[in-house]
Parts: sequence; C-alpha cells; structure tokens
Amino acid sequence: MDIKELEKPNLKVAELTIVLSSLQKTKRGDDYRRLNLKSADGKFNFSAVMWSNDLRKYRDEKIFRCGNIIKLVNFDLPANYSDYVIHDFVLVKEGKIGLSEEQRELIFAEIQRYIEAIEYEKLRNFVSGLVKEYAEAFKLAPAAKSIHHNYVGGLLEHTFECCEIAKDFMEKHPKIDKGTVYAACILHDFGKIWEYTIDLTTGVVGFNTDFQKKWLTHSQWGFSTCMAAGFDLVAQMIAAHHSRTEWGAVLDLDVPDLDPMCYILHHIDDLSAKFGKITVMDLD
Repeated sequence: MDIKELEKPNLKVAELTIVLSSLQKTKRGDDYRRLNLKSADGKFNFSAVMWSNDLRKYRDEKIFRCGNIIKLVNFDLPANYSDYVIHDFVLVKEGKIGLSEEQRELIFAEIQRYIEAIEYEKLRNFVSGLVKEYAEAFKLAPAAKSIHHNYVGGLLEHTFECCEIAKDFMEKHPKIDKGTVYAACILHDFGKIWEYTIDLTTGVVGFNTDFQKKWLTHSQWGFSTCMAAGFDLVAQMIAAHHSRTEWGAVLDLDVPDLDPMCYILHHIDDLSAKFGKITVMDLD
C-alpha cells in the first residue's frame, strides 16, 4: 500500500491492532521495536518503529503483545521514511496470548484419538510415548515465531489441523497407510517444543539458541529421532516436509524417485500453515 494512502485515516482516533512486534537492536546496540499495525476494520496496515528513548516509557513487555489494540498519541512520519515513528500510545484492549487451557485440553484429546488410529503397535507406542512424556510442553508450544500459529497452543492446533486434513485426504485414497501419515503429522514439528521459546506473560516467541546449536532445526530432530527408532518412512516424510533444503528441509523433494508418501506431509503442512489459524488474532 502506498504510504500516501495512509494519510487519509485519522490515526489519532483509529484503533489499531498489533500484528507483529519484535525487539531489535541498532548497529550501536540500542534497543528499538519494530511493529506492524492494522486498523480494527482491516482496511489498512502499516509498519512503524519505536526508538530506544520512547521505549523506556514502556517497561512492561505485555503492552506490545500481538493482538493488542492500541491508539496512537504521538507519532510522525519523517520525510523520505517508509515507517511511522511512534512516540506514545495507549492500550485499548489486551489481546490473547493463545488458546485457553480448556481449548488446549480438548485438542490434545483429539490428537490422542489420532494416535490410537495408528494400527502398527510399535509405531503407535512410539508416538504415544513421546506425546505423553512431553505433553505439557506440547500443549504450550507455538508452531512458529511469526509465519503461522505463533501463539500459546499453536503447535498443538497446527498438529491437529494436519491430522484433520490428512483424514479428509485419505478418505478418498484408502490404500495409503493412515498410521504412517498420522505419525508424520504428529511428529513433523514436535521438535519445535525445544526449538522455540514463548513468554507466557507477553506471548512473545523466540528461538532457543542451544537447541539450534545441537539440532539445527526441528526437522533434523524429527528425522533423527524417527530414524533412530527404526521408522524410516516417517523419518523421510519429516525430512522432506519443508520441500527444499534452503527452506530447512533435510531431504529435498526434487530428489528423483522419492517415495510418493514424502509429498503428502509437505502439502498437508503447507495447507495448515497458509489456511489454518495463522496468528493469535485469528483466535478472536
């Protein structure tokens, strides 16, 4: 959207939703915050920054939570600058940080139902054991930092959406081994339990650098864990679900003569990421 179009709304009275919020550092090492804001009616959106001098007035990280509705008090748009500079704002309504405990428990129970649908006992016990051992972390983890399902319970919801998409697809293709697909859906992002961090006060999602040093990505964790347990096809499906190595895949889908099963998880995961509940604002 051309920045000139944004001069039409009266930003001093408009209610704005925080879509993205990230704390960054300047080259000198000073903190600043980058924000993406949209009007409550969704008709316009724009990016903005708050520099360190103004940030000092807002000590509580919770005020920058994605989904919060704010009103601008003091701001400007410097000449030849693409971002608004915000100096002061007020919080109108606090946004959610994710799914409620009740919602998480309901979805967790549904995922358990899909685990029980895995006919191969050894695979079913393997998936069930991991989910039970790390149940509490699984219920809280986000599925991403900003791309999709980036809220408390986001990983749980994304996993459930993948299972639901898989179920609908396999009803039309009954020869596909359902247990293998359900296992891959449940475990493909399971490593995100450790790959990401989430602040349960602010809802801010971050990266776990210790995990990245050891495993590189959640895909590497999933592939290695399933291979070590002897579930090679599930491991390959997880390895390929990001489709390209430059996008984080362990196995590139361009490899010739790849097992067709490897394509299933990629497309299921992609559909949930693009059409499922993307951010915390979708929970309202």
